[in-house]
Amino acid sequence: MDVISQLQEQVNTIALVAFNTFGTLQRDAPSVRLSASYPEPPPNAAEDAATFAEQPKQMSSALVKAAKQFDALVAGLPLPEGGEEAQLKRIAELQAENDAVGQELQKQLEAAEKELKLVQELFSQATDNCFNLKKPD
Repeated sequence: MDVISQLQEQVNTIALVAFNTFGTLQRDAPSVRLSASYPEPPPNAAEDAATFAEQPKQMSSALVKAAKQFDALVAGLPLPEGGEEAQLKRIAELQAENDAVGQELQKQLEAAEKELKLVQELFSQATDNCFNLKKPD
């Protein structure tokens, strides 16, 4: 797998771990009384409290581990050759090439649309001629 694919996979992993962490924290967080007008929330079981205390530590360590793996992949990326000026020049070249190809594709599209109109007109004429050949008795 190439480096870019590995980076994408690692970003997906980070997102998954973060999503699961937030969801678990939201689901398992102990109830809190919002104001005096609300009744006292039911107490959490002692075993749930102990589990809840450990889960954030485990999940945060998994998130940090995934982030460190991402950083290691980024550090392994090859350095650009020639610096920022060379990159900007290459981007300009690619943009010019993209514009030229875009113009060529636009010309081909216009030519295809003209040809389609011509074919539609010829088809219409051919069907008209077929109908004119068959005269009812």
